[in-house]
Amino acid sequence: MAKTNFYCRNCGAQAAKWMGRCPSCGEWNTFEEEVVEREKKGQVSTTLIAFQQKSSPKLIDEVSLLEIPRINSGFSELNTVLGGGVVAGSLVLLGGEPGIGKSTLLLQLALAVHNKKVLYISGEESESQLKMRADRLTDKGNAASCYILTETVTQEIFKHIEEIQPDIVIVDSIQTLQSNLLDSAAGSISQIKECAAEFQHLAKTTAIPAFLIGHITKDGSLAGPKILEHIVDTVLQFEGDRHYGYRIVRAVKNRFGSTSELGIFEMNNHGLREVLNPSEILVSQRDEDFSGNAIAAVLEGNRPMMIETQALVSSAVYGTPQRSATGYDIRRMNMLLAVLEKRCQFKLGAKDVFLNIAGGIHVEDPAINLAIVAAILSSATDIAIAAKCCFAGEMGLNGEIRTVARIEQRISEADKLGFKKIFLSKYNLKGLDTSKYRVQLVPIGKIE
Repeated sequence: MAKTNFYCRNCGAQAAKWMGRCPSCGEWNTFEEEVVEREKKGQVSTTLIAFQQKSSPKLIDEVSLLEIPRINSGFSELNTVLGGGVVAGSLVLLGGEPGIGKSTLLLQLALAVHNKKVLYISGEESESQLKMRADRLTDKGNAASCYILTETVTQEIFKHIEEIQPDIVIVDSIQTLQSNLLDSAAGSISQIKECAAEFQHLAKTTAIPAFLIGHITKDGSLAGPKILEHIVDTVLQFEGDRHYGYRIVRAVKNRFGSTSELGIFEMNNHGLREVLNPSEILVSQRDEDFSGNAIAAVLEGNRPMMIETQALVSSAVYGTPQRSATGYDIRRMNMLLAVLEKRCQFKLGAKDVFLNIAGGIHVEDPAINLAIVAAILSSATDIAIAAKCCFAGEMGLNGEIRTVARIEQRISEADKLGFKKIFLSKYNLKGLDTSKYRVQLVPIGKIE
């Protein structure tokens, strides 16, 4: 007799019977019935049995440390995000919107990895479509060692893996795969969970790193829903604005490195190109100075970047002032406006305020506060800020300019890009050797 379970398609919660409202996430009418009949309890794929190894309990002092060399992905930006390269036996999930370039990135990786056999498994495209895409990408360095497989049944895939013995496996996408151990349809929560678990078992027992491409839901979270994030070692978010052509790879979870790193790519006719100096693309080249523009020295992970903030302050036409922020938290912007009103007596309560972070990226570094305040005051008074000035400071509720982390890296980046002045907290100057910088350091204590 077939066994069925009910799963919430929003959060993945499981129940024995249908419910109108999910007790886990509170969404209505999200429970769907799925058949989860297994052939035999505890049975795994025949191919996986061949890979299995016996394990026994050991004292932690008896465990020998193995220095596992990381595989160079062929992209220095991707290596940085992964923590130095691809770890053997790791399971990496890459998520992003449709058409953002997930398949392009991983096919370029398959063609860029040197002296490694890569198996690219596609359940979405035919072999001829993949060949057309590969011909369009300029770097075909590894084309002789890149295998293409169009198959969706995991048991058949594992047989091919046993034959080829690849060094890296890429799956596009996990939602299209299906395991014969379950009767439910491909893309259902039980199938996604089972297929991901089988690939996790493969990666851990054979030390073959696997990349899984995952679709995302309409609210931007990975479809599956959070089940996949618990199974895999690394979750990479591939994001960007399709109007700009710049793409950002961000680590959401990483067992082998930092989650604060990001890599920047540019999409062109020949695929994705690495952007090694992001400050050049994030600071616009303009002939004359405009009011409302200020440059912020921010950090993304360990990387200093110069980002242009643009503000527009105008009289409210419709009575109720509008507040809008792109690439920045609007609640933090409202807090900064309240401090300006209270401490500096700027009457911004009856003004429309619009804020934009140039380049289409989202910034969470608090050091951008000073640049945002400078841009808003510049627009309100219609006085332009000199193009060769930048800002790095966090503003407190009392109007004080607080210190920010790793100020030397920010100053060095400003110095390297030819800025004349950098405005920063006066408390950041303690113990700082100012003589080695050409840029002028302007200390500020309070916003007044």
